[in-house]
Amino acid sequence: MATPVKIGLEKDKEYYYCTCGNSDDGIFCNGAHKGTNFTPVAFKVEEDKDYHLCSCKSNDGAPFCNGAHAK
Repeated sequence: MATPVKIGLEKDKEYYYCTCGNSDDGIFCNGAHKGTNFTPVAFKVEEDKDYHLCSCKSNDGAPFCNGAHAK
């Protein structure tokens, strides 16, 4: 079972969340989706801190863990 990944993110920096699961780390887009129907999700955070990002891809496409991996 995939579990959330704790990652320190910076305020106002743009990140691209991998939705295909083919990126090197499974979290941030590296272009591995090319040729598929997947599109990365662009997002920013409102403060510098650690966040838990989804690695199971069962959370509705949002980058932040919502506990879907436990269901």
